[in-house]
Amino acid sequence: MRISSASEVRRSSGRIITLGLIAIVVILVLAGAWLLLTLPDANAFNARVERIFVENDALTSGGEIRLLEILAQSGTAFSDTLASYRVVIFVLLVFATALLVAALVFLVMLVTLNRRMAKIEASGLQISSLLISREENIAILNNQEYKLTEAALETLSVLAEARMDGDILSGAALEGVISGKSASECEEAAGAVRIKRLRDALGNQLISQLLVKNVARRGYVLAIDKDVIEMI
Repeated sequence: MRISSASEVRRSSGRIITLGLIAIVVILVLAGAWLLLTLPDANAFNARVERIFVENDALTSGGEIRLLEILAQSGTAFSDTLASYRVVIFVLLVFATALLVAALVFLVMLVTLNRRMAKIEASGLQISSLLISREENIAILNNQEYKLTEAALETLSVLAEARMDGDILSGAALEGVISGKSASECEEAAGAVRIKRLRDALGNQLISQLLVKNVARRGYVLAIDKDVIEMI
């Protein structure tokens, strides 16, 4: 049921995006067609000038003929201007369509990325392998190597052993295991400091925050499957 519902959501989302893109293109095409059709005919002015020539064949003086020539040249300029307007309108509509489509695509990508991040934060970091090497002071998470200090690696090792045993360590218990003292003799803040140093050593904020989880009123635990942990 979950798989089918998820696939239906993806299909419906894809249809909505497709319909949105089609709607944007159709609206802009209709708007452009309306603008181009409502512009006056480029030859309208020339037609009027030609009509003046035909209906006023009695205009024979030099000044009158010169006036008619000026009117004819003005009609040609008007025709060229309207033609350039049509080109400008077409180019602007193409750019507007591209920008709106790009904005919609980026918006969909942003929403999708936010949903994925929310899923990661809700489910924890997905780690397929965690290899801890105490001799080399390195931890390998999903084939990505992290060089750690000896103290940070010891903290990670203790947390990994506790995770394999299914335990959650309080700050005092963590400090006790590392220092070899009883948990009652250790302070909670000491363990919290070790956790902070481990997160700082990992560097990657997303990994460090999601790898080491703080369970309210219980302690700290690695938020990964215990079967993927290997220590050498």
